[in-house]
Order: sequence, then structure tokens, then C-alpha cells
Amino acid sequence: MPELPEVETIVRGLRPAVLGRRIAAVEVRERRLRTPVPPDLERQLCSRRIVDMTRHGKHILVFLDDATVWLLHLGMTGRLTLRSRNGSGHPHDRLIVEIEGGGILAYNDIRRFGSVAVVAGATLEAALAPGVDALSAAFTGDHLWQSARARRTSVKILLMDQRVVAGVGNIYANEILFHAGVRPHRLARRLSRRACGRVVEATRSVLTAAIASGGSTISDYRDGFDRFGWYQEQHTVYARGGLPCRACGARIRVTTLAGRSTFWCPNCQR
Repeated sequence: MPELPEVETIVRGLRPAVLGRRIAAVEVRERRLRTPVPPDLERQLCSRRIVDMTRHGKHILVFLDDATVWLLHLGMTGRLTLRSRNGSGHPHDRLIVEIEGGGILAYNDIRRFGSVAVVAGATLEAALAPGVDALSAAFTGDHLWQSARARRTSVKILLMDQRVVAGVGNIYANEILFHAGVRPHRLARRLSRRACGRVVEATRSVLTAAIASGGSTISDYRDGFDRFGWYQEQHTVYARGGLPCRACGARIRVTTLAGRSTFWCPNCQR
């Protein structure tokens, strides 16, 4: 957390509020993140105008008027919210960015697993996860099938591999595989092209539905205006171990794959 739907929700909410505005001031309150905050981040951001704000995978991309990109990854517990200048500071605020005429963007991260950097636009691709974005046209059944051929891993772990597809984490991998009718621990290289196509189709439908619901708030996630998501109310398997399947009534099973809790229905998934 947050995964692609949460990051997309943040971007869609904040983009209209910051587009075209200049960064008036920058305060780094904690440099010890997953990767240390660059010592010249304040200089790199201050006085720059925001010309666009988009997303790739789990990364937030803020394009600046000097052809650089402010790159944020929220890690496990990070939030990026727009607040009033008159509001009080919050515990665990790591970065405060004052937007000219538009309040402040606050990056808050309890566990400090996120990252913040500014990169040249020409080097952006190298700075991002190499996998294709989960909602891009490049993520196809054939791409997934080809990616699975040389790997000795489960389909769930493959789906979470940011070198293959960017944006899917543990929550949505569970949900996607339920909707695709595929058991999470199946060997990825044994999936047929048709099954891979179902997984890609389920990826698009689940992630799109989650975005429409503002993402999933399990514990820490809030959108760009500090609001909860509500897609967790539609989860079919995630965190429902021992409960009846919403489709067939069988009890949802739970196990661990690569250290992550994994949920599936023994009837609906094969």
C-alpha cells in the first residue's frame, strides 16, 4: 500500500489543484527515507512551475518547467496531501512543498519507506520500474505469457514483479486472480495464453473499479485531500480468510507466498 489505484486517485485529485502553479518554498524535515533525500532537493524544486502531474506504476511524476521530473514513491505508508497553509503540521511529515497561491503539498510517511528525487526528463525511464504499466496498452496477455516462460515462480508473485508489470501489489494481485479464476500459487510458466489473457482483462477491470472507488483504505492510505478510499468494501478475497466466497459460498483460504498473505477461493479459482 498504496498501489496503482491509490496513486492514480491521488494524482487525479491533486493535478487540477497544482497544474501551472509555481513551487514557492521547500522544507525537507527528514532525509532518511528508503533512499536518502538528495541534498540539493530544495534548490531543484524551489521556483519551478508544475507543468503536469501523472503516474507510472506506483510512482507519482510531477513534471517541472525546466524539463526535470519530481519523482515520488509512497512506499508502504506514505501520503501526499494538499493542505491549507494555515493548518498545523502533522507528525511524520517528511517534506513540505509550498505551492504559490495553492496551499502546501505535504509528504507524510510513518515508516519512511518512500522515496523523493528530481531526475532529468531524459533519464526518467531509467529511474522508473522497468515493467509496463498495468493499465497501459503494452500490458497484454502475450506480454504476460512471454514474461512467465523463463520464470520458476507463482502467477501471483509474477504479477507483483515490478520488472514485469508496474503498479500491482499484494492487495490487487489477490483480487485480480480471483476475478481471472486463477489460483495464486499456480506456476506462472504453466499458464496458457488464454489464462494470461484473463489475468490481464481482470487486471484492467479490478484496477479501474478500484480507482472509481477512490482506492482501498486498509490502514494508512488517504487520497490527496486526506479522504478514505472505499474499494475495500468490494474486496472479494483479500483479508477475507475463513469467510464465505461472495460468488459460491466456499470458505476463502489463506496462505503465505513469498512472505505475503495470499487469499483465494478453492472453487472459483483453478
